[in-house]
Amino acid sequence: MLSKKRLTLFFLFVTYFISLSATCVAQNVAINNDMQEKRIMFGNDKIKMILDYNGKANISSLTLHGQSIIEGDAGIYSSIRTKIATYSTLKLLSQPSVKITNNTIAVSGIKYGDNMLSINETWTFVITSSNIKFNIERTLSKSITAEQVALPVFMFKNMDTWNGAYQDYGGLAWFYLFNKKLDTYGVYSNSSQFWNSKTGNGLTISVNAPGKQVAMDYSRTADDKLAYTVAVAQNKLIPRFDSGTHRRLFIRDQSDVWEPAKISMGKTTQSITLSYFDFKEQFDRGNLVGINGEEVNAVLNTIARIGVIDKQHFGGNSWHTPYGPICLHEQYIAQMGLGINDSNYLKGYKECLDFYRENAITPEGRVWPRWAYSNEDAMPGKFTDKGFYEAQWGYLLDANPDFVTNVAELYDQTGDAAWVKTQQQACEKALDWILKRDSNNNGLVEMMTDSHTQKRGSDWIDIIWASYENAFVNAKLYHALVLWADIEKQSGNISKAKYYYQFAEKLKASFNKPTSQGGFWDDEKKCYIHWRDKDGSIHGNNMVTPVNFMAIAYGICDDSARSKTILNDIETQMQKEQLFFWPLCMYSYEPGEGNDWQFPFPNYENGDIFLSWGSVAVKAYASYKPEIALKYVQNVLAQYAKDGLAFQRYGRAKQDGLGDDILSGNSLSVVGLYQAIYGINPLYNRFYLDPHITKELAGTQVKYNYRNQKLLIGLNMDNYAVSNDHFKIISKTDFGFFSNSNELAYFNKNDNTASLKVKTTPNKKCTLDIQTWEANQMSWIQSSEDTNAGNINYRLNNLQPGNYYNISVDDKIIKKLRSTTGGSLIFNYYMGSNPVKIVVSASKP
Repeated sequence: MLSKKRLTLFFLFVTYFISLSATCVAQNVAINNDMQEKRIMFGNDKIKMILDYNGKANISSLTLHGQSIIEGDAGIYSSIRTKIATYSTLKLLSQPSVKITNNTIAVSGIKYGDNMLSINETWTFVITSSNIKFNIERTLSKSITAEQVALPVFMFKNMDTWNGAYQDYGGLAWFYLFNKKLDTYGVYSNSSQFWNSKTGNGLTISVNAPGKQVAMDYSRTADDKLAYTVAVAQNKLIPRFDSGTHRRLFIRDQSDVWEPAKISMGKTTQSITLSYFDFKEQFDRGNLVGINGEEVNAVLNTIARIGVIDKQHFGGNSWHTPYGPICLHEQYIAQMGLGINDSNYLKGYKECLDFYRENAITPEGRVWPRWAYSNEDAMPGKFTDKGFYEAQWGYLLDANPDFVTNVAELYDQTGDAAWVKTQQQACEKALDWILKRDSNNNGLVEMMTDSHTQKRGSDWIDIIWASYENAFVNAKLYHALVLWADIEKQSGNISKAKYYYQFAEKLKASFNKPTSQGGFWDDEKKCYIHWRDKDGSIHGNNMVTPVNFMAIAYGICDDSARSKTILNDIETQMQKEQLFFWPLCMYSYEPGEGNDWQFPFPNYENGDIFLSWGSVAVKAYASYKPEIALKYVQNVLAQYAKDGLAFQRYGRAKQDGLGDDILSGNSLSVVGLYQAIYGINPLYNRFYLDPHITKELAGTQVKYNYRNQKLLIGLNMDNYAVSNDHFKIISKTDFGFFSNSNELAYFNKNDNTASLKVKTTPNKKCTLDIQTWEANQMSWIQSSEDTNAGNINYRLNNLQPGNYYNISVDDKIIKKLRSTTGGSLIFNYYMGSNPVKIVVSASKP
């Protein structure tokens, strides 16, 4: 509760702000120095502060868009703790000086310390209508080693002030997981975006410290406040824990997440910018009909991001997990960016994959499958000084194709050809290493073990003893080969592309063979098996769902009857057991096929429910029965509303949350909603839309960020649209969209070259409603919101070279042209305000 004095000051501040509004309308800036109380009240429309300078220097009050977020004797202040003392601006050695000029406040002579250390700061606040810049100049009398650096610390009122904070690389400090006092999480970031989904308020705090290293941490205090601390030091701060590895970024029961830091004597400067953002506007995903849009937003804003431990470590397990593992044998980390839809996540993951390229691949091409805070999960001696290791459970070979898949899918989302080229050698090396493991030349690579009796895992289901020819790993490999072969082709490396394409086709052929002929198809059980031992024995014919879903979703299984049988059989058992989500396997593995404690069925990886396979499952069902895919997406959203999905898995018997390894993969069914049901598929040279919606979802309008453009995606039954500020394409089928300035490209279905390019005069709007697009006739209805759309240039591609075509407008032939030797047709048309139908049809010379 505010004291009477503070209430009086607050109302004085509001009155002063209103009184200035007539003269400061342009800036919306207010500054009022109460020299008697030694308090300065200042701010703009969104951010208002009170600076106390009576024997101390601190921001004792911060109000953001009407919400009080900092209030108290501490607030925002500087602090340094050494082994012998704590120094802060809450207790100064002398009274500071204040100077106010226009919209700038300068507080100098902020001296604190003792006879051992003297610290002198000058604070300068520059208030504008959009932000407040807080510049700090600091001078230390000598170099020190600080146990804790808080330059400054922000003491928010309580843990409920914010839902969380996003970092500049797309990670998230989710305060829901700070469930014990003194829980602390450290990050390497230059900014934090705090947000509250209920109030809609957001606060961005950005730090610039030239020549210095910046780290931040978030801590739940003993009195349940949120302490947000900025640390600025000469060198990169190192985590204080774990057992000599110094990798743990989330700690409990204490706030000293960082090793002591060396702070040099002399003068340093740093600048902090505070700005408001509207969370609901910035993260508005549109009108999601037939589904709970708030829950979709919440899952993608929280769960999907918690596998980002720091800017060099993106994975599926959260920073909150006790030993913090990252599984590099997860092919869906880039895919999550499709649903998260934040350019910071994509930029951050590029940096992470660059770090993996340099540190997680051996010279021979083996991709280390895991990283963790400590080495407790590693094979003896099989780990690096950077924390990468072989898991104690076995050689998990899916790490090799999954690295390649993540690079390829991130490239599709960013379109950054220069970046993917820097990854080319590493991806080739990773693929070539595992392709050499096809010793019998049948297209199926072999694991490091020959028999399940060796009791070693080889894939993500790590304590099931899959050996020799493993369908799980080979399915992932097929997916990686197809993706990477396309990239090799784009780069002009035709021989490499051909090699990978051919290996993929050989793998696919062997994969689909019946088990009696060396393949993975069990004709009796009507499913793909998990693996076969070297002696030919068949294992895992218990309908292992990831294996079968991947076979369908990745295009390995192109037998529609076989696919329908698999999907129908799974759904029949799901209905029988009334499960809210797909388990790892529908029936039990045989004794001896997995770790002993997983029996009797169902238990852990032998039958429990892991949500991480949601996107591949949704994709498998979407083109067959999208209503089934949608049902399980809705089930996951309902579960999120109950428990926040903050679990590793769900038990099969009670469907209750289990495990303390919180997985970001729990979001993947919602990512699947975006990719396979809404059909949102960013590709390297276009935005590809391939929806599989139900009547329940008709009328959905998704707002989507695509390479600095705001797209609006309209989804109706057999009628889809993509638009930006200038252009719109409408189609009854899947299509690609790309726009740059005053140019628009339409890609027919999944063609990777533009079928039609339109160029307008600058700032003119244009809509293309595609009617037909066949080999001998293409037609579209064209319209514009502008009264006079002006001259439009058209270029049609992928035509028969040297053929003649009639150009008709509203059934009247206006031109006859011959296509170029490259199969293109170019013409102009002056468009007015009325819609017209343009038809291009093949004709005789």
